[in-house]
Amino acid sequence: MAAAEPILITNLTQEWLASLRRWHLEFFFIPSGVVTLATMLVNPVLLACILASRALRRETRYLLVANTLAADMLFLTLNLATAVLNAVRAQVPWLACELLTAVTVTAYCCAVLTVTLTVADTYAAVRWPLRYHHLLPPARTRRILLGAWLLAASYPFTLVILTETERENPRGTAAVCLVLISLGFIQATNTAGINVYFFVGALVCAALVFYCYIRLYMETRTQGIWRSRFSRARVTVLAHGLLLLLYFAPGFVFTLELLLFQSDDVSQDARVWVSTVNMCVFMLLPRAVAPYLYGLRYREISDTLLQLLHRHRRLSQITAA
Repeated sequence: MAAAEPILITNLTQEWLASLRRWHLEFFFIPSGVVTLATMLVNPVLLACILASRALRRETRYLLVANTLAADMLFLTLNLATAVLNAVRAQVPWLACELLTAVTVTAYCCAVLTVTLTVADTYAAVRWPLRYHHLLPPARTRRILLGAWLLAASYPFTLVILTETERENPRGTAAVCLVLISLGFIQATNTAGINVYFFVGALVCAALVFYCYIRLYMETRTQGIWRSRFSRARVTVLAHGLLLLLYFAPGFVFTLELLLFQSDDVSQDARVWVSTVNMCVFMLLPRAVAPYLYGLRYREISDTLLQLLHRHRRLSQITAA
């Protein structure tokens, strides 16, 4: 079986590439590139505002926002690079594809974990307002974020290491480099592990989010902030709920992709369509919305941005004079 794996990978990637060409799905990299470019123009500016302000760096919620922005930027860069490589039909060494897969999965999972921690942070601030800063000082928040990165990276990189140590023959190059194909072959020998990692992990995060929101409502329902249909609390919860749905939904769709990948009753075209739409559309939507919802919507970040722009304008005027 090990000797036949390179042939199986070559045949599958060639069939995948043929389906992409037949349906002209490689053009999906154009909207993917536009969304990525628009997001990458905003995320570094917001990240710079947070890192440049001592006051913002000492707030847990802004450290969480900064980590989300950083993870999204890494994911968008790798996702666009993958789309471009597939569009130009580049031959990618299989080991490089596996490493690209591991880093992409790490960035995606870290963003989901950070968004989940953001909801938990909001609940902690409301539930224990007097003890909040003692419970989550900046140093502890940074350690928690480091733990989130390590947790997100542990499973995908462990899979790569185990796959490389157990491999007897080199796999050569792949005509198409996709997270689905890389994990799909690993899933053939480790079906339960990958499904548990993605589905159960997303389910636990979603359950924690729902619990925190329910508890938030129960803690604040007597304060009158929910009475108005367009109250700030109601609008905030709806906006954050939409963003959380956009973050979690592609993960569940990817779990479906893994099931379709191993099913013999599903056509190759259906697999390619679902994978391409999820990769180039669904996974980009939350990252396009997040900078405006979690970034510019915070008054402190927008004020810091205006101060930096005003300072830059004054320096430009002094230099010109």
